[in-house]
Amino acid sequence: MSVDTVSLTGWGRTAPTTALRFRPRSHEEAAATVLGCGPRGSIARGLGRTHGDAAQNAGGSVLDMTALDRVRAIDAAAGLVVCDAGTTLHRLREVMLPLGWFPPVVPGGRYVTVGGAIGSDGHGDNHRAAGSFSRHVTEFTLLTADGEARTVRPGTPLFDATAGGLGLTGVILSATLRFRPVTTALMAVDTERAAGLDDLLARMARGHRPYEYARIDLTARGRATGRGVLVRADHVPVRALPERTRRTALALGPARRPAAPPLLPRLFGRLAATALNEIGYRSAPRSRAGELQPLGTFFRALDARPHSNRVSPTGGRIHYAFLVGHGQEETLRRIVGRIARSRCPSFRAVLRRCGEGGPGWLSFPAPGWHLSLDLPAGLPGLARFLDALDEEVAAAGGRVSLTEDARLRPDALAAMYPRLPDFRALRAELDPNGAFRSDLSRRLSL
Repeated sequence: MSVDTVSLTGWGRTAPTTALRFRPRSHEEAAATVLGCGPRGSIARGLGRTHGDAAQNAGGSVLDMTALDRVRAIDAAAGLVVCDAGTTLHRLREVMLPLGWFPPVVPGGRYVTVGGAIGSDGHGDNHRAAGSFSRHVTEFTLLTADGEARTVRPGTPLFDATAGGLGLTGVILSATLRFRPVTTALMAVDTERAAGLDDLLARMARGHRPYEYARIDLTARGRATGRGVLVRADHVPVRALPERTRRTALALGPARRPAAPPLLPRLFGRLAATALNEIGYRSAPRSRAGELQPLGTFFRALDARPHSNRVSPTGGRIHYAFLVGHGQEETLRRIVGRIARSRCPSFRAVLRRCGEGGPGWLSFPAPGWHLSLDLPAGLPGLARFLDALDEEVAAAGGRVSLTEDARLRPDALAAMYPRLPDFRALRAELDPNGAFRSDLSRRLSL
């Protein structure tokens, strides 16, 4: 097992802190690290794709789980796979797609580990149809503070506390996942433009494709406020392909990973955000149905720029992700309007409809509207502005995503997550000495 001292941040590159990093190569090495973690505790970390400080631990230890990445067993008939927590969704897709199976949820891209997807209870563009990641986990092995490896199954308090629990109940060592059947490596994609937020919400309310998201222009104002490009998609059945291509229908070509545009860091500002949003909106088709795209192309939007977290200036960027329930569309309109009037330079904003919430006590998704956006961390007055948005979200019964959070105040947390007392009580019972801690857990008193 290798050990070094490193400065770590989340994907947003804000608030770096220093920790002792361990890279266990076996479950036994992981257990030894937890038992000897010291007074500042330890936290598991995958590929560091969460935007905030959930996988940082200032002055303590961090378990880099990426060396634990074995695919241990596959049931090709049932679509079940047993794998280590450090296995990436990219690796699982490579293994399972030729057998006719695909991850039921793709949260944040293919460069996400299984342990991270469970710990954040990740969700994707098909949440309304498939739910969050934990709904497709049949069991996992959890290393708890006493060094015991426990088998945890759905329907138990420990499962509900760990799914979305941000690594604070223990270290996920391995998991059994249920995949969804597919017969091709193609997606049928519909794209259309919406002239404003009301138009966009109406179009999304009429949609019935399993995958759906909208890229919103948060720099547009007036009648165009909240305009966006709506994308819907579904897996293509093999019967829709010509006979001559069906034999290779499950072949997955290599996905390209272009670098971030070299001029973007220098252009990061209001004018650049406005220009790029205008180009993105105008270049999208007014209406196009049934475009065939390889899986790698459709989902590549999440991974197209592997170093996209470097495009903001020094100080990093804040990823603000919130959800308000159905019936709270007026709250969504007010927030979108406030962001547009503030002229915040948001380059990327995505609106999704979420479906039934998962079992996790701290899981983010719930029925309603989920908007996420990126903002430069150094914007003057940004903290006060986002605090005000937090208050509006909480007053509407909504919540901010803890996985993506880097700045939420602890007093706003209880209103957003009503199962927080249950989570704290289970943690106190399971880990009385605080073996599992993170910068986020200290900041929010989790």
